[in-house]
Amino acid sequence: MTVDGERLVRRLKELGAVGVDQDGRLTRLAATDADKAGRDLFVRWAKEAGLKVLVDRIGNIFAVYETPENSGTAPIMMGSHIDTVIDAGNFDGCYGVLAGLGIVETIMAEGIHLARPLVVAAFTNEEGVRFTPDMMGSLVYVGGMDAEVALQAVSIDGKLLGYELERIGYAGKLDPELPAPEAYVELHIEQGPVLESLGMQIGVVEDLQGISWQRITIDGVANHAGTTPMDLRRDAGYAAAKIMEFVHERAMEYNTEMVGTVGSVHFEPNAINVIPSRATLTVDLRSPKEERLLEAEAALAEELTSISNALGVTARSEILARTQPVQFCDDIVARIEQVAELRGFKSVRITSGAGHDAQMMARLCPTAMIFVPSAKGISHNPDEYTPDRDLINGAHVLLDVVTDLAGKH
Repeated sequence: MTVDGERLVRRLKELGAVGVDQDGRLTRLAATDADKAGRDLFVRWAKEAGLKVLVDRIGNIFAVYETPENSGTAPIMMGSHIDTVIDAGNFDGCYGVLAGLGIVETIMAEGIHLARPLVVAAFTNEEGVRFTPDMMGSLVYVGGMDAEVALQAVSIDGKLLGYELERIGYAGKLDPELPAPEAYVELHIEQGPVLESLGMQIGVVEDLQGISWQRITIDGVANHAGTTPMDLRRDAGYAAAKIMEFVHERAMEYNTEMVGTVGSVHFEPNAINVIPSRATLTVDLRSPKEERLLEAEAALAEELTSISNALGVTARSEILARTQPVQFCDDIVARIEQVAELRGFKSVRITSGAGHDAQMMARLCPTAMIFVPSAKGISHNPDEYTPDRDLINGAHVLLDVVTDLAGKH
């Protein structure tokens, strides 16, 4: 079987034009008018294909294909999200949703009778830009967050999520009568440079990194930059630099098992001729191994104490987010490898460095992911790009895996 690749690429471009502002920037934040327009387009395509569309309380959309023979049995679910970051690319999330829809259409057109229904999910607020936490829709769906709590989330522009979903017409009244999935498979662009650098066509995602986010605040003493001797300073800025160096060096020690980033730094009073009295910085630690994260977190806490004592400053840390690594289903991972080989595609097992709805779905059912290359590793950016042939290759792998999982009736 082959997916209609031309239709998939055309739809990605059409959806990618929804939410483009007058400056040419694509932005579809969750539960905005632009998000509604993107949702409406996906729902229209699903209904035109003859699928039943359900919406739950948190606004997750489920396009369902079932037959009298398999109705009521646990489905095989595909999907991702269609909300975006600010000034986004066309592929992140949207590729998995639209490829899933194309796969259902292929199976219907081929007249194949499956033992299980198929469901294509478009989860709410995966990006977490307008509302927090990220991956909210899938988190609520698997029972990791109460829907009523999530609906009270306040956006960066001061709006309640529940109100905004009502306003755009995507507030389901009840959880849909949909059995928990037998398995979930998510197709996604890599959002990194590994596949392209290795010359691989398919990434077989076997695990997903755990994430530790902290905000560190360092208090020192502001003083004149010209008159205060170096050995008498309590310099919060210098302490921040020591922490930045520590995060980098610690991650380098772990090699491929850890990445560490200081992504945001702010000094007060932030003047060229004043020693900083306060420095605020964020630390992002990621590893596919929980023990590595725990070790790095403990080492960072020790370093904060050491720096405070040595430099006469006060350093404190606040946990912003913490997720454990996810190991995907060995059986589905092996099936993806086998399908890629049968299709003649070069594949490699890979770790996902970014968060995805799949990490939430892994709490509920056997789960795995398929990656296709991202040109230059760019994502969350208008230059995000994957060649058409790679998009179609990934859709073919997903088609075969899903057909295998769903079984012939």
